[in-house]
Amino acid sequence: MNAASGIISFPSDKLEVTSLSKTGSIFTLWVQEPLFSNSAGTVSFEGIVLNPGFTGSSGKAITITFRAKAAGNASLTFSSGSALANDGQGTNILASLGNASFSLGIAGPAAPEAETPPAVAGTPAAPQISSPTHPDPNKWYAVNDAKFTWPLSSGVTGARLLVGKIPNAIPTVTYIPAVNSRELPDLADGIWYFHVRLQNNAGWGGISHFRFQIDTEKPSNFDIKEIERKGLTDPRVKFVFSAEDKTSGIAHYKVQIDDGSAEIWQDDGTHTFTTPLLGPGDHTLIAKTVDKTGNSLTNSADFIIKAIEAPTITKYPKELTSGEVFIANGATYPNAQVVVWLQKEKEDAQSYVIESDTDGNFIFIADEKLKDGIYKLWAEVIDMRGARSKPTEKTTIVVEQPAILKIGTRAVTMLAVVVPLVALIILLLALIWYGWHKFSSFRKRIRKETKEAEQALHQAFNALKEETEERVAELDSKPDLSEREEKVCNSLKKALKISEKFIGKEIEDIEKEIKK
Repeated sequence: MNAASGIISFPSDKLEVTSLSKTGSIFTLWVQEPLFSNSAGTVSFEGIVLNPGFTGSSGKAITITFRAKAAGNASLTFSSGSALANDGQGTNILASLGNASFSLGIAGPAAPEAETPPAVAGTPAAPQISSPTHPDPNKWYAVNDAKFTWPLSSGVTGARLLVGKIPNAIPTVTYIPAVNSRELPDLADGIWYFHVRLQNNAGWGGISHFRFQIDTEKPSNFDIKEIERKGLTDPRVKFVFSAEDKTSGIAHYKVQIDDGSAEIWQDDGTHTFTTPLLGPGDHTLIAKTVDKTGNSLTNSADFIIKAIEAPTITKYPKELTSGEVFIANGATYPNAQVVVWLQKEKEDAQSYVIESDTDGNFIFIADEKLKDGIYKLWAEVIDMRGARSKPTEKTTIVVEQPAILKIGTRAVTMLAVVVPLVALIILLLALIWYGWHKFSSFRKRIRKETKEAEQALHQAFNALKEETEERVAELDSKPDLSEREEKVCNSLKKALKISEKFIGKEIEDIEKEIKK
């Protein structure tokens, strides 16, 4: 490594830097002298190691001396840093950024510490204490009922236990026979110590001390204050988070904006949270401060981001021939990003990003030639800060086919209608002709059959008439007819006349119908 730099953040309300020292540093040349700001809570440095560079697993960069200002937990973190390899290319070989945490107490009378009496030979060794409820002495737990266990070796006859605030106290509560576990209910919040000492026939042995930490209360307060902006169009909003937890201290924050997902945010010591780029509109920031146990307190703040002025589309074709290039002109802020949206009816809108020039003018040229249809065009602008405007009003562009193609299309459309119609007419005429032909043939057959029936009837009637006239003539030729025979003869004559008249009329009607 031949160069490294870093910015260390610390809580300015709890710590202040009193001095910086380069003594013993691996750096031989300083690009930037080590600097600190107690108001901002930062320490920065940038140094170089001349050839052949530094090789090793650890090395001192600078020495920082702090003074505690207030009690509580103070975290030191690297907000940024780099370590460049001595490879001539400046490769960043930094794998991770470390951090440190300190628990600061209020100075006061020293708590009494008991001296552990020397162990007598042959007495039990200090037992190994474990806890299923508070297993890690360096962690905080939101459980105020504690349980501890330890093994009992052969020959142990008694045990002495104690729980309290003194780290190295000597246990005094005696249990005979010896016990191997202890439950402590309803303990107060804070740092506690559990002590165990065992006895055998040789006497009391070594003492074990087990630290455990309890915090069941949520942070005592959490305030959110928006930092005043130069303008409400600023898309990034800063907030000051002021939170306090009297026991375990604040671990981190969970921040959510509007309906987005909550993200973990670590305070770098400035207590200032900056939102990501946001669009115009009303917004809500929901933040949760979480202590080292997991207890939390939630607060929220409403804020507004105003839209910048929308761009103006100054020139565009309202009508366009299919296949022509679409070009639109507009005006907005200088050197800004313009997002142009183009949407064909019933299709998804396509977005295009272009840049305005130093005068704020921009030209949009569609990537592809537009096909016939109805299109909508609108735009929005993003300035150099990332601030957005609202979309412009949607304008309509009608794209049609060329006139010659339009005529051809219409002709094809007309033919598509006329050809089936003509075919249908021809089919109907053929059906009519076929029906008329069949009807004419049928009528001819009827005429023929009727004519034959008329002739047969005429012949039959003539034969009947001749036969009847002969019989009447025979009767008339007899000199002496009885009254009854004369009556029959007259009736036959009369019936013959009537039948001849009736049949003659019917035959005449049939002949008229046949001639039609």
